[in-house]
Amino acid sequence: MWVVGIDEAGYGPNLGPLLQAAVGMHLPDGDTAGWETLQDSVRRTQDDADDRLLIDDSKKVYTRHGLAALERGVHAGLGRPFNCLAALLKELLLEALEADLHEEAWFDGSEALPIESWDHTDATLPALTARISLVPSRRFNSICDQFDSKGAVLAKGVIDLMPEACRGAVDGESVLFLCDKQGGRNFYAAMLHEAFPDGWVVVERESAAESRYRIEGLDRSIAVVFRPRADGDSVAVALASMLCKYLREVCMRQFNRFWAKHVPGIVPTAGYPGDSRRFYDLIRPAMTKLGLAEDQVWRRR
Repeated sequence: MWVVGIDEAGYGPNLGPLLQAAVGMHLPDGDTAGWETLQDSVRRTQDDADDRLLIDDSKKVYTRHGLAALERGVHAGLGRPFNCLAALLKELLLEALEADLHEEAWFDGSEALPIESWDHTDATLPALTARISLVPSRRFNSICDQFDSKGAVLAKGVIDLMPEACRGAVDGESVLFLCDKQGGRNFYAAMLHEAFPDGWVVVERESAAESRYRIEGLDRSIAVVFRPRADGDSVAVALASMLCKYLREVCMRQFNRFWAKHVPGIVPTAGYPGDSRRFYDLIRPAMTKLGLAEDQVWRRR
């Protein structure tokens, strides 16, 4: 079975981009979570430290072990290290989003990777594919304005990622999407119909605990499950979570470094409400000098 995990990072902040990722891998029908199948290569945060890859909810990995652990899991999980940000994004970023990113004043694709040093690992994962959606502030605001909904930004990312993620499956192979709840919603049928317009969506369950669907009428069986905290239930979702968090951290390092050049001494921000207003108020004079509009920097929702 081709199992695809989808997660996001950066939905709540007012500054910096939103990241969404879809990570797909082949797993047995009897272990779609993947933890048992991959136990020789993967450990979780509660396991004893060893040479296996640390793959788990990105918040746990980052809080307890820092950026280096995220980098090691992401680069090794993708099968090889990437020597610069541009190389990673060229392979993973949805093509339609490249122009928006390159218009960002803070973006520097030439930044060398990895940022932190980490021990080489021989641990491997089964062949996988990964695709990412990276939405800067201007595009984020534009989607919110078009649909009068912040949740539409998440939905748009999932709609764009799902068909791309199916490409990793072999002919006729069943596909299972495991997704974290998108903004806490329980109803996804309309979104899935847009992602797979040639199929029809069958609702199996819609609740706070789980929303489950089948997509019928296509050349393969497709099931989609949305659960809260799915990144703790699945290797694929956990790796998607780590990829999003890692790239969000890399982008925010660049964001803070850019503004520190124009506002010397400014304390860096993670972009979340409260502190984001402090940071934004301090950079506004520099924005005026640089000809940057509010829409290009501040996410209004």
